[in-house]
Amino acid sequence: MKTVLLLLGSNIFMTVAWYGHLKYKAYPLIAVILVSWLIAFPEYCLQVPANRIGHGTFTAPQLKIIQEVISVAVFIFFCLFYLREPMRWNYVVAFVLIVAAVFFSLWEMPRVFAHGPESPEKPASSEVLEP
Repeated sequence: MKTVLLLLGSNIFMTVAWYGHLKYKAYPLIAVILVSWLIAFPEYCLQVPANRIGHGTFTAPQLKIIQEVISVAVFIFFCLFYLREPMRWNYVVAFVLIVAAVFFSLWEMPRVFAHGPESPEKPASSEVLEP
């Protein structure tokens, strides 16, 4: 749970850093870049510990997929309430598919289908007995 909360905080900062300036197009680009960097620094201060703490409980691909669904969820709220942009049906479908990706990434498949160190190794071709 700690990992998810850190990732949530991290993504809030990153969304503001990446998209918050869209309401301030009159400001010079260099100023926007510098402010975005300042906003992004706390994102790294949360993201790095989130991944460090979460790795072991989750695999690196699972951490990335969880981060992506959190990122999209944060962005949807940001888009609706800060940028005041409408949500279209195809955006909702895309979000549901990302949530499905998280489900499948965390789902433990039976060992029969798993490939990895825990799987029983197949015998080498020289070890196979001919009838």
